[in-house]
Amino acid sequence: MEEPGQLKRAFIDSLAGAIAGGISRTVTSPLDVIKIRFQVQLEPTSSWAVLQRELYAPSKYTGILQASRDIFREEGLPGFWRGNVPALLMYMPYTAIQFTVLHKFKTFAAGSSKTEDHLHLSPYLSYVSGALAGCAATLGSYPFDLLRTILASQGEPKVYPTMRSAFIDIINTRGIQGLYYGLSPTLVEIVPYAGLQFGSYDTLKRWMMEWNRRRSSDLSEIRQDESISSFQLFLCGVTAGAFAKSVCHPLDVVKKRFQIEGLQRHPKYGARIESETYKNMYHALKEIVVKEGWAGLYKGIFPSLVKSAPAAAVTFVSYEYISDWLESTLT
Repeated sequence: MEEPGQLKRAFIDSLAGAIAGGISRTVTSPLDVIKIRFQVQLEPTSSWAVLQRELYAPSKYTGILQASRDIFREEGLPGFWRGNVPALLMYMPYTAIQFTVLHKFKTFAAGSSKTEDHLHLSPYLSYVSGALAGCAATLGSYPFDLLRTILASQGEPKVYPTMRSAFIDIINTRGIQGLYYGLSPTLVEIVPYAGLQFGSYDTLKRWMMEWNRRRSSDLSEIRQDESISSFQLFLCGVTAGAFAKSVCHPLDVVKKRFQIEGLQRHPKYGARIESETYKNMYHALKEIVVKEGWAGLYKGIFPSLVKSAPAAAVTFVSYEYISDWLESTLT
């Protein structure tokens, strides 16, 4: 049986992670909806495609502002939070599991449960801890991620009016294993993504603390302050989130394609992705490049970056402050 201190630490990490994930997810939902609409659209998503109508079918979405106007006009303000309930059901346990497992791995690697000692881990161990935590969180919350993608990708009229109807259709058309459709590319994506995000965040925090220490030593020979401000934490989170997403975005596009493959889709939102369009991850990457060009791998990259960078920052900052508050309250 675990020591009471370890149980308390796990409770703090999971609760702080869940709350931080819920806040971040709700704030950034509009950009996530736009990103998903771009990623599952087979037609080009840039305005230049309008000049090449003879090569492509008309595109539903051709830019972030145009997509925002269309979603608001056709679906109203709630359209920007389409799929947010399964997203919260996915993201809150995801971040809860992720931060809990991350702290466990870091405690094992550092030989200490103190957060300040975790900052002294090598970038390699920070990367590995983040990657393993991301894998554990993905396995624990994936069905909700699938439902979130399906509900967010549809517009009006709705193919699936509720999360329950989407769930039932998946079971009927794909079976129970259908709830984990696209899991393989998701795991392939999450290893570098979570690793880069957490590894970069820890590295940036160490650099920021060193910079604060040097700056304070220049101002005073007596007291050296290396504490990080909220704004500095936010900058670290934004940078780490943007870097990780930029590197791993093509894998996220492939994941979304697998998730909606073979499912119903209203014709006005573009061509449907038929069953068995992609044989495996490598085949999907190749097909996207051949049929949609290299730009196809980066569909939705702009809203993704605009969403992912602040989402990572909000998650990290919220987690740090909520965790500190819970730790002081429960001790």
